Amino acid sequence: MTRSRVVVVMIIVALACAGLASWGAYSYLKQQELNTKVSAVQPLVVAAVEVPVGAKLDITNLKTVAMPQDSYPQGGFRDPKELVGRMVIRYLSVGDQVTESKLIPKEGSQPSGVMTYLIPKGHRAVTVGVNEVAGVAGFLAPGNRVDLVLTTPLPNAANAETISKIVLQNVPILATGQITEQKEGKPAVVPTVTLDLSPDDAEKLVHASHKGSLQLLLRNVLDTARLDETKGTTITKVLGGVERPAAVSAPVTARPSTPGAGDPRAASLKAAAAPPKHAVEIIRGKERSIRVFND
Repeated sequence: MTRSRVVVVMIIVALACAGLASWGAYSYLKQQELNTKVSAVQPLVVAAVEVPVGAKLDITNLKTVAMPQDSYPQGGFRDPKELVGRMVIRYLSVGDQVTESKLIPKEGSQPSGVMTYLIPKGHRAVTVGVNEVAGVAGFLAPGNRVDLVLTTPLPNAANAETISKIVLQNVPILATGQITEQKEGKPAVVPTVTLDLSPDDAEKLVHASHKGSLQLLLRNVLDTARLDETKGTTITKVLGGVERPAAVSAPVTARPSTPGAGDPRAASLKAAAAPPKHAVEIIRGKERSIRVFND
């Protein structure tokens, strides 16, 4: 073999080796990239259907979705089987992530109920009785916020006038009656409403409920601003300042004592009591006569 052919063969072998090496490196890097992507995405358990507060989870109302590792929520779950039998304390809509903070703790006992886990730390749950009107015709639901109006007689009012005034604002509702959500979006009459209050506001509400009637005012879901202190209203203000007319008493005059028979005033009083008379003078020629007529 000539020297030129040896050079050509060596070049071809070198190119083949280089091609194989390049292909090997490319395949390796591609596989590493794929492995990195697979490891960066983890399954996350989410709600497959709407799950109300207090419901137990099972396989039918859960599913998994791919979640990037850097966006994975704290307390998330990868396997739906881990959640079978767990009870939720937050309403879950379709696609909501199921995390530990939305479930009753594992050490929590079933008889303790759900409500005790819904009350924020430092707050108290207070239940008040309402009727269909005071309860906004049944449209109240957990998570809504309301203002409370108290109608009560004015303290130390002489005319027993009543006043209506907002006493609490922006109060979250924890539960209504014995249910924690409305069914199929239809309103239901709620005889009781459980509210989330600070201890000071809880004292105000308990005392107010014994002094008058309460009316709940439903707020817009986005309206959480506190209003300026209101002065309340009375029927006088409602009617535009019309005041109740004062009773007019007839003047009382003292009756004079009746004079006795010997009293000189008796004759004058008798004359005054007699009916008035008119005298008419009649002239007939040279004859004159007087005729008296009574009224």
